[in-house]
Amino acid sequence: MARTGWSADPTVGELQLDERSSLRRVAGLSTELTDITEVEYRQLRLERVVLVGVWTEGTAAAADASMAELAALAETAGSQVLQALIQRRDRPDPATYIGSGKAEELRAVVLETGADTVICDGELTPAQLTALEKVAKVKVVDRTALILDIFAQHATSREGKAQVTLAQMEYMLPRLRGWGESMSRQAGGRAGSNGGVGLRGPGETKIETDRRRIRERMAKLRRQIREMKTARDTMRARRVNGGVPAVAIVGYTNAGKSSLMNALTDAGILVQDALFATLDPTTRRAALDDGREIVVTDTVGFVRHLPTQLVEAFRSTLEEVTAADLLLHVVDGADPLPAGQIEAVREVITDVVKDSGVPAPPELLVVNKIDAVDELALARLRAQLPDAVFVSAATGAGVAELRERVATLLGGLDVDVTVLLPYTRGDLLARVHAEGRILATEHEEGGTRVRARVPHALAAALTPFAGSAPEREG
Repeated sequence: MARTGWSADPTVGELQLDERSSLRRVAGLSTELTDITEVEYRQLRLERVVLVGVWTEGTAAAADASMAELAALAETAGSQVLQALIQRRDRPDPATYIGSGKAEELRAVVLETGADTVICDGELTPAQLTALEKVAKVKVVDRTALILDIFAQHATSREGKAQVTLAQMEYMLPRLRGWGESMSRQAGGRAGSNGGVGLRGPGETKIETDRRRIRERMAKLRRQIREMKTARDTMRARRVNGGVPAVAIVGYTNAGKSSLMNALTDAGILVQDALFATLDPTTRRAALDDGREIVVTDTVGFVRHLPTQLVEAFRSTLEEVTAADLLLHVVDGADPLPAGQIEAVREVITDVVKDSGVPAPPELLVVNKIDAVDELALARLRAQLPDAVFVSAATGAGVAELRERVATLLGGLDVDVTVLLPYTRGDLLARVHAEGRILATEHEEGGTRVRARVPHALAAALTPFAGSAPEREG
């Protein structure tokens, strides 16, 4: 007996289930080159890659934006994107990231496109990496390794190169593996230290030797970075002691931080439409409209899911943020999801500030690239970010207003004071924390010695305690 209501057409639920369990191709992300000769192609040596992402939460637009960012990262690393695939799952598969069945589908796409690399939009465990490579039969790279590779390409200073190398080794250490048994062979025969039957221990396997050498190299790099950090701290302390307010430009990668730095200071630093074009912080002096001098520092850009290895390795560089009197948080106004950029940057800043033990500097949002935003989207941004300054570093629009806002925000912190506050005047110490910027504190027998930059009104209240000893209270 035929069931009533039966239709050959799939139901909406069946379509949704089919969509959730299948790989979906993301259109428009291919960067395959056309009209290029074989000689030119051999010179470029671009890797041909297929992108794979797992959409676990959020909207489809956010998932597509994440894949578009992965494509931009791959291009920055010098790859040629052939296909982009995304799968809807509650969570990544613990074995192969996308599941064994979908891994076979990925293998078919690799064969179809002729790709030689698969890039996954997430950090894979060593087991996932190995399992997916066995199925796809091509090199598999995760998002973390891709970002580390870009940093390695763009690092120019000695400190930057050391930081990137340390981050790469921290990532590489748990992922060392070999082909077949080559990495598990032990030294034998005359390779033993003492030689002779019965006198040789099992020795180290090749993979154990490699791990030991990597750990030794990491320890050496950490010592070098600590030494370079001392030199950086000395220069930073010299600037602070000079009484010149410090402004740090922070923001998402490719938001236009370096362009804004050039617009404010005429620094002439590298400006490139690429992710992570700036890795080494650049500090320049600039004059505000009222003649006061400030120092402006351009910092490394952030990105969603920035590898923890990079945050740790670049901690000495990121400390420029904690030492600033004001943060200019640059946002790409042309990005489809600027709120996600703001959240990602603030997460990294929170981690850095928390470890430093000092309060976070005040923040001024700067929406850049307004020349590339249509009027409706710009009006929406102005409503969402009412306290932000809207500029175009490329055309100069809004830069004058930004200078005025910076002068206003820094205007209240003009006086450097060194005072010895008695322990009974906790109210004044609280005001210094709330209204000023603490530069140094030291607890002594007679009270707390504080060096800070404070507003004029608070400086007047602190004047009686500016001597070598606190003034006795009646």
